[in-house]
Amino acid sequence: MEVKIINNRPVKIWTNDVEESAMRQIENLTTLPFLHHHLAIMPDVHAGMGMPIGGVLACVDAVIPNAVGVDIGCGMCAVKTNWKVADLPAHVIRKEIMKGIRERIPLGMDHHEEAQDAKYLPEGHDIDKLEIVKRRQNSILHEIGTLGGGNHFIELQKDEDDNLWIMIHSGSRNLGKQVGDYYNKIAAALNKRWHSSVSPDINLPFLARGSKECGMYWNEMKYCIDFALCNRKLMMERIEEVIANSLKGIEFEPMINIAHNYAAMEHHFGKDVFVHRKGATLAREGVVGIIPGSQGTASYIVEGLGNPDSFCSCSHGAGRVLSRKAAIRTLNMETEVRNLESKGIIHAIRCQDDMQEASGAYKDIDTVINNESDLVKVKTKLLPIAVIKG
Repeated sequence: MEVKIINNRPVKIWTNDVEESAMRQIENLTTLPFLHHHLAIMPDVHAGMGMPIGGVLACVDAVIPNAVGVDIGCGMCAVKTNWKVADLPAHVIRKEIMKGIRERIPLGMDHHEEAQDAKYLPEGHDIDKLEIVKRRQNSILHEIGTLGGGNHFIELQKDEDDNLWIMIHSGSRNLGKQVGDYYNKIAAALNKRWHSSVSPDINLPFLARGSKECGMYWNEMKYCIDFALCNRKLMMERIEEVIANSLKGIEFEPMINIAHNYAAMEHHFGKDVFVHRKGATLAREGVVGIIPGSQGTASYIVEGLGNPDSFCSCSHGAGRVLSRKAAIRTLNMETEVRNLESKGIIHAIRCQDDMQEASGAYKDIDTVINNESDLVKVKTKLLPIAVIKG
């Protein structure tokens, strides 16, 4: 971990590989008057919207929608099974399991044609007080149990003992985007009215603690976090059903789940503060988390060490080394496919546009894990055997 002083504020960074655009965003964050104690930057850092992905920002009495992002509650889940991968023929994976998953779970921008049962939606929320959520109640019944696009994925994996695992990366679908965009616009309008010292050019408008608008965003954000979990749970349930149809007698352990796009009220360095994790994972002592690699590389089940310097956080993945457009423009599809097939991985690359999610577009996951050895300890290393991308 390296400490930099930027605009007289400490910035603690767990990598020496920070792209110029991400560094500019880090500099912008240090100008926030409500920044608490220091800024923490994880080893998978890369540029985002307003705030870099892989950033952890603690604020006194202010919540920033763009420091959470638009895929609110996006995260990982994983399930271990008792089935040995050596006993799983490739044709069963391709023709039964992967085919069955694609039939049960809409991918990319696709939704369910028929509304799903409302029992799958989050409970314990007063929908009448949630403006965007209430407006989208019918739509989300078609979105629940769908993967989404971009870097979202479903993978079959194996651990060091050859046990089959299932891993999913997905979030709150269009609901989170609607909530994020709506309250970011409200925050920008309020900041202009307040003549805020936070420059509108850095795209980090905030909502003040105690304001009606902050309370509204907070409640809708919490619904999105719960919706994202419900979304992953439903997909996992249906994947388990598909696999159980092909592998009689298979058993599934309880699901591990962790989010990496959200804000939470936590106590750090003597104050109760709003901690924003944008592409960062909770790594409180003893907390089990998931750090995925890129398509074709390892993923890790980890346990948090509770390092206060990172606000008890760690990376959320490998982190991009190439933007989507740069990856499509520069990566060689034949090389990327050859790399996957040499490892026996059933992959999701079909055309040059798929290079945006190729392994070459991401940092080396093992370097990322090594850089955060003071934040987490590795419990299990997982290698991909089959990949479905959104």
